[in-house]
Amino acid sequence: MENQKEKNGLLTWLRRSATAKLAMVGFLSLLLLIPSSWVTDLIRERQGRQKEVMDEIAKSWSGNQNVIGPILVIPYTAFQRIKDDKGNITIEEVKQHVFLMPNNLHVHADALPQLLHRGIFDAVVYNAKVSIKGDFEELDLKKLGIDPQHLLWDKAQLLVNVRDVKGLKEIPKINLGDTTVAMEPSFSDVRVFKNSLASAIDLSKKRSTQRSFSFELQLRGSEGFSLTPIGKNTHFELTGKWKDPSFIGSYLPETRNISDSSFASQWNIPHFNRPFPQQWVDNDGARLSDAESGNSCGVNFLLPVDQYQKNMRSAKYAMLIILLTFVSLLFTEFITKSFVNIVQYVLIGLAMVVYYTLLLSFSEQLGFTWAYIIASLATIILIGSFISTILKKGKSAMLLTGILAVFYIFIYVIIQLQEMALLVGSIGLFIVIAMLMYASSKISWENND
Repeated sequence: MENQKEKNGLLTWLRRSATAKLAMVGFLSLLLLIPSSWVTDLIRERQGRQKEVMDEIAKSWSGNQNVIGPILVIPYTAFQRIKDDKGNITIEEVKQHVFLMPNNLHVHADALPQLLHRGIFDAVVYNAKVSIKGDFEELDLKKLGIDPQHLLWDKAQLLVNVRDVKGLKEIPKINLGDTTVAMEPSFSDVRVFKNSLASAIDLSKKRSTQRSFSFELQLRGSEGFSLTPIGKNTHFELTGKWKDPSFIGSYLPETRNISDSSFASQWNIPHFNRPFPQQWVDNDGARLSDAESGNSCGVNFLLPVDQYQKNMRSAKYAMLIILLTFVSLLFTEFITKSFVNIVQYVLIGLAMVVYYTLLLSFSEQLGFTWAYIIASLATIILIGSFISTILKKGKSAMLLTGILAVFYIFIYVIIQLQEMALLVGSIGLFIVIAMLMYASSKISWENND
């Protein structure tokens, strides 16, 4: 009998003790971190699936495009002294190349992006017309230490790099001075880029590199477009029918104009920061290896709404909302002298975790805003009805429902903000803590222990 009384007393203390209840709710909150982490893993998985779809579309359409060129390459015969083990010296001929960058380079690119759909996923692709013109200055052979007689003027080449040649819609032709030649994939021993287009030109008549050039590229691409400014003076204009451009690369545009349906941008870039000189001698163009991967400028075409990023930002606040809701329910329980079983706390917590899977699944179909409204209303109504049934006090249930609604509205506002998100979030959290401190002062903690 005494053991039964002690057991009943312990159960009564666990039921009414604020300390015990706080400990159980705290432990429950920690346990809910596990399903919350599953939700963020699910968001990352769906985000990864979207990236896979975008890569699949890029493979069949064309990838992120980068253009470099043109570069004038002239081979020449050099003589190398070779000394063998016995000290005998022989002279051998070796083939080297002179590389010349444009003096003035003017590029105008006009892009027309569009959305391609595959299932519930979207990818940005575009068609672009790239007009390139400029001129080459005369080679300074004295500075390079080359005898003009050793230059193979009839073996000169113009090289242009297009990152994904699959995106070329037609065979480009380049106008060099008074001649026009077609570009073809480069299979020569000069492997400057991975995807070089080459035009063989004969400079033996004038034996001069001082010429102007112009050509156009009709390109398809996806995600973004960029240019590597290789001219001594590079002027780059980029326009497009897209309202969400993200300017990327080593150089930001000097001027930009973004409207609700299009953008226009301009760069003027001198040659000071290039990782290669205006002209030089090399065996295979190794100095240009860094040009393809860096020192570029251009734009990425951002998707109008990235629901996965917003879902991830929203899920980061999951633990905060769950904890604040539990604390609000605890205070209501102590103030109204009601009792909420720990199992009921578990069910409320799970409902708030499932909310994020609802948000993710609806956002893939309807967009983030409508998904947030539907998931939030469904969760608030569910939890509000459940609390009303538990407490059997309409005013208290309505108050907690209103608090939960304020939490979700507050999180939505933070997600929409960018630079002000931290400031607004900190102020809001400070106000919530202050209100909870005030509510805790109305509780007689001694009577609850």
